[in-house]
Amino acid sequence: MNILFAIIVVAVLGGIFGFGLSYAEKKLAIKKDPRILALEPLMPGANCGVCGYAGCNAYAAAVALGEAEIGLCSPGGSSLVAKMAEIMGTKIEAGGDTRRKVAHVMCKGNTEFTVKDYNYEGLLDCNAASLLFAGDNNCKSGCMHLGSCIKVCPVGAISKDKDGYIIVDEKLCISCEKCVAICPNGVMQMIYEDSEYVIDCNSHEPGGKVRKQCTVGCIGCKICETKYPESGCKVDRFLSTFDQMLPHGQIEEAAQACPTKIIIKR
Repeated sequence: MNILFAIIVVAVLGGIFGFGLSYAEKKLAIKKDPRILALEPLMPGANCGVCGYAGCNAYAAAVALGEAEIGLCSPGGSSLVAKMAEIMGTKIEAGGDTRRKVAHVMCKGNTEFTVKDYNYEGLLDCNAASLLFAGDNNCKSGCMHLGSCIKVCPVGAISKDKDGYIIVDEKLCISCEKCVAICPNGVMQMIYEDSEYVIDCNSHEPGGKVRKQCTVGCIGCKICETKYPESGCKVDRFLSTFDQMLPHGQIEEAAQACPTKIIIKR
């Protein structure tokens, strides 16, 4: 009888406490803004932090509360901007840049093409290597190939191929720019996904010095700029660049004429 009585008491107390907790949950619950509930499922879930907030849900809450602007989420792209604007009841200004950007390594040099100052045998990290004479490459603006960018990529979009090149899988890239931020030489940059050509060099050294450092670097010869003005190429501080937003009528010809072949068709 004592055992049965104890069981009954426990059951009754359990029921009372359960009812009390249920009642308290309903009465003390903090109601969530319906706009937050609508925005959260739209977030890509990358939690990359490029928006400046701790995660996707934190950014959604900030937008709903009017503390953050729409359009800070690079992984979400233009489609997310449109959906968020619809929920928030705001208009999207026409004419904005909606082309998707992806990470790209602006360097074609590796051990086959680039002169080494010494053999680095330390921690496999670009930032660690840069502390020792700015890395072991004679070119101090090129890719170190140690993979700091690989480690910070949240989606595994960056890897190293058999020849030692750092490569980006553009289909996986979420445009979070973490690799851009971690690269000590600024070699990792964002380009438009639909760009047909890219200039794969990051060195601003004079041509004579570049030739001694790397056989596939820009020498600032200005052939692309002077002979093919419609290519859009401009040499700035010995490095050829072009505005990806402009049409490039002669870019193919400029690429063929480039003596070091650093104007690359993607």
